[in-house]
Amino acid sequence: MLVKDFMTRNPITIAPETSFSEALKLMKQNKIKRLIVMKNEKIVGIVTEKDLLYASPSKATTLNIWELHYLLSKLKIEEIMTKDVVTVNENTPIEDAARIMEEKDISGLPVVDDAGRLVGIITQTDIFKVFVEIFGTKREGTIRYTMEMPDKPGELLEVAKRIYEAGGNIISIATLFEEGKDSYLATLRVENIDHEKFVKSLDEIDVKLLYYHSN
Repeated sequence: MLVKDFMTRNPITIAPETSFSEALKLMKQNKIKRLIVMKNEKIVGIVTEKDLLYASPSKATTLNIWELHYLLSKLKIEEIMTKDVVTVNENTPIEDAARIMEEKDISGLPVVDDAGRLVGIITQTDIFKVFVEIFGTKREGTIRYTMEMPDKPGELLEVAKRIYEAGGNIISIATLFEEGKDSYLATLRVENIDHEKFVKSLDEIDVKLLYYHSN
């Protein structure tokens, strides 16, 4: 799964000289939380809803409403935007985009093609939707098993065999490793399985069923 499969195409952009009021209006009208700033078809900045909030005068200000409106109408996006913009290529794996967001502590990434042209934007919301799809949480009639597995070759295959023998079909698999441990957690979502037969078969291998949940 690549970024281009989940990004929003043709994102709304603004110019550096766009006013604070215009940017805020665009966000509200389009129900978005960030705008990419473009100049001569190049990305020069990004501004978020939070940036606009912090740029607004404090409620404790002594300015009257007319003075506030005047100040905000003169404030340009280039004065508050983030200029060092982190981007991602459209062919980047979706999990790498998620890692970049986590490492950089950012909630959205402009997406560019191989020529550096803006083609979309990927956000935390998009990543969350991918997470939901990967785990098959919308699929009814499934059972979610979480097991502690010894960290050695073949154990996951043994579990898969027993799922097959119990008539089950694996919808998703996720693993979680912790450095220094000789075991890891595996979560599998399965459909059409004989639950009792599967659970009983786990006694034959070195796997510990921690919990399960029916959807």
